[in-house]
Amino acid sequence: MGFWHFLFIRAALFYLLYAALLGTLFYLFPNLVGSFRPSHVHAGLVGFFLQMVMGVAYWMMPRPGGLRQDRLEGLTFVLLNAGLLLRLALEPLHLLGQEGLRPWLAVSGGLQLLATLVFASAMHRRVVTGDMLRKMREERERRGG
Repeated sequence: MGFWHFLFIRAALFYLLYAALLGTLFYLFPNLVGSFRPSHVHAGLVGFFLQMVMGVAYWMMPRPGGLRQDRLEGLTFVLLNAGLLLRLALEPLHLLGQEGLRPWLAVSGGLQLLATLVFASAMHRRVVTGDMLRKMREERERRGG
């Protein structure tokens, strides 16, 4: 497991605990539900589930031709977590009536969208058929590599 895979998995587990903690606090302090429910859902779906999928995909998906994507993995992790942390910090304040946070929430969404685009682009290069792999190997051998 590489450095970025490790961070993806560890961060996913952190968001799982955060979502579980918020879910428990909702029973103890029901007045928190209105302002923290979107954060609870987002931490569970994006923070835990999507991040776990991305980390495992970067770690386990085949690397045709020994493809290395360390920069794309790091960029995905940074963009996703920057956007997610921004949303988790600001969205409850916005829902409690803090005006002027909507542009920052849009930035948060943009960062998460960029992370998703980087991930999709990276995975696009790794999803190949056996026939495509054979052609890549033949091309590499023809060039002497």
